[in-house]
Amino acid sequence: MSRIKPEILTKAKAWLSHPFDKETRERVQYLIDNNPIELEESFYKNTSFGTGGMRDIMGVGPNRINKYTLGKNTQGISNILKQEFKGEDLKVVIAYDCRKNSRQLAQIVANVFSANGIKVFLFSDLRSTPELSFAVKYLDCHCGIVLTASHNPPEYNGYKVYWQDGGQLVPPQDNMIIQEIEKLEYNEIKFEANKDLIEVIDEKVDNAFIEASVKNGSFDTSSSAKDNLKIVFTSLHGTSSTVNPQVLAKAGYKNVFTVKEQDEPDGNFPTVKSPNPEEPEALKMAMDLAEEKDADIVIGTDPDGDRLGIAVRDLNNNLILLNGNQTMVVMTWFLLEQWKKEGKLNKNSFVASTIVSTPMLKNITENSGAQYHEVLTGFKWIAKLIKDHPELDFVGGGEESFGYMVGDFVRDKDAATATLLACEIAAQMGAEGSSFYKKLLELYTEYGLYREELISLVKKGMDGESQIKQMMVDLRENPLSEINGEKIVLIEDYQSSEAKNLQDHTKHTLDIPKSNVLIYYTEEGTKIAARPSGTEPKIKFYISVNSELKSIEEFEDASEQLKGKIVKIKADLHLD
Repeated sequence: MSRIKPEILTKAKAWLSHPFDKETRERVQYLIDNNPIELEESFYKNTSFGTGGMRDIMGVGPNRINKYTLGKNTQGISNILKQEFKGEDLKVVIAYDCRKNSRQLAQIVANVFSANGIKVFLFSDLRSTPELSFAVKYLDCHCGIVLTASHNPPEYNGYKVYWQDGGQLVPPQDNMIIQEIEKLEYNEIKFEANKDLIEVIDEKVDNAFIEASVKNGSFDTSSSAKDNLKIVFTSLHGTSSTVNPQVLAKAGYKNVFTVKEQDEPDGNFPTVKSPNPEEPEALKMAMDLAEEKDADIVIGTDPDGDRLGIAVRDLNNNLILLNGNQTMVVMTWFLLEQWKKEGKLNKNSFVASTIVSTPMLKNITENSGAQYHEVLTGFKWIAKLIKDHPELDFVGGGEESFGYMVGDFVRDKDAATATLLACEIAAQMGAEGSSFYKKLLELYTEYGLYREELISLVKKGMDGESQIKQMMVDLRENPLSEINGEKIVLIEDYQSSEAKNLQDHTKHTLDIPKSNVLIYYTEEGTKIAARPSGTEPKIKFYISVNSELKSIEEFEDASEQLKGKIVKIKADLHLD
């Protein structure tokens, strides 16, 4: 008992009586008696909203995902909905993914909304995050919730909140809701469902979403080109098995092979170490199947179906995994070309990406005559751009973390439509005697060769959180003056909204919301960003280097040189 901090013990003991149920009280008592470390981690703070909503380990306590933390969130949102939309018949839609307890937690969230007199549309079974975003607008709802922890480990779950436009919460609604949640006591949560206000939904929304995905992701690809393309797809045990193969079939793709062992949704993710398409190991079974079937393209999605990893054939016919920046630049180039052909591209067309993504995207976009806009990490900021600028036409956009959004019918990254888009590109390039990969190399020769790498340092728990904070403090108080022999010429600090030019000693304000991000630029065009994750116990370092590429034949040597440069930068930053 003496090992437990008094303030932690006080918070924990509050969970030993009403309104907490017997199972919760017994678990809290067990932690008090037997596991002070887990008790401390569970009670030292309240879990909070980050870049992609709220994600945390499932368990008891205010710093865990459970019926009470999610119930409190839902009660707070209910209160704000009533304030913001006075006199309106309020409606919300709720989806959930394949994770443990997602179905039960979704029902609890539905119960709380209904208990507050709010109409609830609840999906009958697991559905993807992009379908939830679509459903918010399709069903004319005021709010949407999806129970998911994206690609986090199996012990996690989470809660993403969407507003009327189908985009995730952004200012000022996010701060209003957070303040309302923090004011609430647990005994104020209304858990008693009004079953008359809960409507189960399924195929009507599914069919509309599939139709919209095909409409937005198809670009006059010939039937023969589609017939000649062999596709391997894996959902990595997630929700995209409910929609992505159907989208491909509806669009006319017949040679689609799925990884059967990974088709079945399973929150334990038994065949992978991590259900994250950013990790090469996650796509190994799909790659093996692709070799067996002599497939042209491999696509894998994360558990809630919003991000995708892609592998294609290189010039030697070997399967090679692309990173998020590489797929994004090819997809954006292709979309811009299609808009040109259709006569839609003009000065009001725009592409959006994030401050930690490849600088190459800006070059491609501006060369086409479209506008390029950069936002903080997270598609909620791209959705906000669309909402705030109805006079502009959104072409598409993405971020380095394997997410892409085609058009604005979904207001979040969307692996269903992006999967179709990738196949359209591969099919059309193949019909022209080219390939997805060759087009990437051609873009490198035109816009410069860019190579990026993400380094994530995992720092778990309360101590880890403190270490991450200190690392950012050190980077600010002792800024780098050079990296790998290259002088730093510009430092952007998004926490202070200030950029410092170290050459002429001028400063300018960053016209973007504040965030705990630092970006260094060198005289040779190297870009290094440091950013604590908003959804995982990690600090991330994004490294981008570039060089001229005169011909495709020089690609391998030039790429290796840039790889060596990144190795040296990592050593300089002690990230190796």
